[in-house]
Amino acid sequence: MSEKSRNFQYALLLYAGIIFVLSMLVGCGGPSTEALAAVDYTPLSGDDWEVSTPAEQGVDPELVAELYYNAADVETLKALLVVKNGKLIAEKYFHGGSVGQDERIQSVTKSYTSALTGIALEQGCLTSLDQKMMEFFPELTDRIRDPRKEQISIRQMLQMRAGYPWEESSGELFDLLYAGFRPSNLVDVPLVRDPGSDFDYSNLTAHLVGVVTARSCGTDLKSFAQEYLFGPLEVEVGEWITDWEGNYNGHGDLHFNARDMAKFGLLYLNEGSYKGNQIVPTDWVEESLRVYSEDAWGYRVGRNFKDIGYGYQWWSVTAGDYQYNLAWGHGGQQIAVVDGYDMVIVVKADPLFGDHGDTPWKREKENLNVVADFISSLPGE
Repeated sequence: MSEKSRNFQYALLLYAGIIFVLSMLVGCGGPSTEALAAVDYTPLSGDDWEVSTPAEQGVDPELVAELYYNAADVETLKALLVVKNGKLIAEKYFHGGSVGQDERIQSVTKSYTSALTGIALEQGCLTSLDQKMMEFFPELTDRIRDPRKEQISIRQMLQMRAGYPWEESSGELFDLLYAGFRPSNLVDVPLVRDPGSDFDYSNLTAHLVGVVTARSCGTDLKSFAQEYLFGPLEVEVGEWITDWEGNYNGHGDLHFNARDMAKFGLLYLNEGSYKGNQIVPTDWVEESLRVYSEDAWGYRVGRNFKDIGYGYQWWSVTAGDYQYNLAWGHGGQQIAVVDGYDMVIVVKADPLFGDHGDTPWKREKENLNVVADFISSLPGE
């Protein structure tokens, strides 16, 4: 056999092998019907939620089963809930998670702080979002050396456009994040850009929003929240950690269980109303969920987690045919509000407290993508 003939035969064998591998991959594109039928996501008994089934609420049960099938492989995921048309249609706990487990929800706290700011505005504690940050820190006025800080507005703070940097941008700021904030950090931490000019995710900024909200109403943030948000929403708050001067952290460290997180998502899905009671002003919900900064997250998450924008301490994401709003915390904590499908999805995950870098980010992305992939699979409107 000539060398030319041998090369031709080798090419044919290689081509056949590629075709075989591709056919095997196509055949292994997802779990079998039998595997999905074995997945149990029946909501647990309890009187805090009206329960139903996916089919009764017009959702393909097989899509929900695949969501929970995929979730089981995410090592850090602890709780996954799906609410459709106001009813709990799916619920399951993994890896030590449980129905009543209050755990740190990380930066999901920011979305709660945003809601409290809107309530404070409605109550008349705040007169305008254009009020300046420094109006609420008179004790620090004489220490300000950067005149730009005197121009920072509450609106810019809510939008993460105050000019303060992301703490993970330097080791010194990262240490400050975990050492604990003080109001005086607004003086100590330098701005990285002019206020209002662009987006920078900043935990310090979010914390200061909480301090401003509490000071404007002459109380502490937890007491204000209990009276105007947690109580009316019929949720039981767990621990909420304070800064060095006793201010409740507006950026994180709030503890909730997954079912109570779902109520907060439902509140925003229903334009601030819960059981006929207007808790958060409707116009505040609308303003909070608008996108003020596009391309707000510069790191790739997944093929169905796209167009990442930012509102008033809420994220905006596109997955498939749907744009959804997301309260998002480190480790993959999530309250996803899918307005176009009348759905709320909640994920509780290992908060990975103090754990950062490539491996924790990989775990976080797994949790984010479980939700985004499911939303992308939902039929279009």
